[in-house]
Amino acid sequence: MIIVDKALQVRENENRPIRVAMVGAGFMGQGLTNQIENSIPGMRMVAVQNRKVERAFHVYNYSGLKDVVEATTQTQLDSAISTGKPVVTEDAFLLARSEHVDILVDVTGSVEFGANVVLEAFKHGKDVLLVNAELDGTIGPILQTYAKKYGVIMSACEGDEPGLQLNLYRWVKGLGLIPRVLGNIKGLQDRYRNPTTQKGFAEQWGQNPAMVTSFADGTKISFEQTIAANATGFSVLSRGMSRGIDYHGDVMKIGQLYDLDQLRELGGIVDYVVGTPLTKVYCLAEHPDPKQQHYLKLYKMGEGPLYSFFLPYHLVHFEIPNAIARVVLFRDEIAPPLAGPCVEVCAVAKRDLKAGETLDEYGMYMTYGEAVNVDEMSSKHYLPEGLVEGCILKNDIKKDGVLSYEDVILPVGRVADRLRAEQYKHFRGETWLEELLNNQVANQGSVHDVVTDRIVA
Repeated sequence: MIIVDKALQVRENENRPIRVAMVGAGFMGQGLTNQIENSIPGMRMVAVQNRKVERAFHVYNYSGLKDVVEATTQTQLDSAISTGKPVVTEDAFLLARSEHVDILVDVTGSVEFGANVVLEAFKHGKDVLLVNAELDGTIGPILQTYAKKYGVIMSACEGDEPGLQLNLYRWVKGLGLIPRVLGNIKGLQDRYRNPTTQKGFAEQWGQNPAMVTSFADGTKISFEQTIAANATGFSVLSRGMSRGIDYHGDVMKIGQLYDLDQLRELGGIVDYVVGTPLTKVYCLAEHPDPKQQHYLKLYKMGEGPLYSFFLPYHLVHFEIPNAIARVVLFRDEIAPPLAGPCVEVCAVAKRDLKAGETLDEYGMYMTYGEAVNVDEMSSKHYLPEGLVEGCILKNDIKKDGVLSYEDVILPVGRVADRLRAEQYKHFRGETWLEELLNNQVANQGSVHDVVTDRIVA
């Protein structure tokens, strides 16, 4: 960040601001636009897309911008940006294709829609910043291969927990320590929350009840820790991580929760606790050098062997511009997957589910997500939480039962399903998911035939 601020000031002085376009105009997009327009030199929010364009207008108005135009064609959008006018549209693909946009920011939380827009951005040489943990946690590794193919960057963001943890991870490694745990702290965990129970809180803060529910029921933190795991090669101790250990102690002593020998054997884990220590994310690390252990004790880091490094806040939209600048100006990715998935998020029944029901999306009434190691996810054919919406149940599922692909009929022709099958084949040499998808659409042609014109060749 210390480098970022000066680099952005140079862009401001040269009147060459980073041109940001945003897909989605919800609560987070509102805050981000206000931050960029009023607090960040060398950066502009040039275009905002939303399904309901009135909301995109609101986001600009919230930031104090009134001379906003609407575009329905590529020419209209490009003309508005080139003349310095903020522009709104219902068509996200106009942003992805515009030569007047430097980076696309996805704040939608949608996996299928996000996958389509991101691929289109890559095809047009556009960097992408994801404020969309669901997309990243479901098919981030394979999307990363497409980004590299087109010479662009797809990155997670700063401010949100995965970015915070990876910043800590890189910093701690730079000090010469060995990170063993990347952790997240929640104030509440109840797997059975739903938009009805969360309605009051959501209205109080002007947020989406489904998104608030995904925070409360553990789905969001599962996606967040999946991103951290895939960026470090870490795993989880078991499905659901530690399932929310209740911890209200000293963050400097949080390492006492873990068995160091087990952590060493695994190479490192992602986890979370539920409680109220004065922090938001933590990195537990050991130092192999007894001489340095002596200094760490002097510097009030405790006796070890696991030393606690932490951040007491996550400011999300305040910090996202730092990630935008790192990507565009320094070609630095915040939390890229190392290769294929190490951890994924499986779908678990929030209530007893009946055959014939159509599943709603995450953060709703029917399922919640849990982080699980990829070997278990694959061997048991678990259904990913990011792809539950629209699936039709073939079998009854008891409350807290994990859903599998064999339990559902998938919607036909989704790009995200095709990408996930490709992810398993590319990184793990597994074809079972591709075969399953092909069998499900046998009457409409192969999966490849259905979606090939929408996937980058």
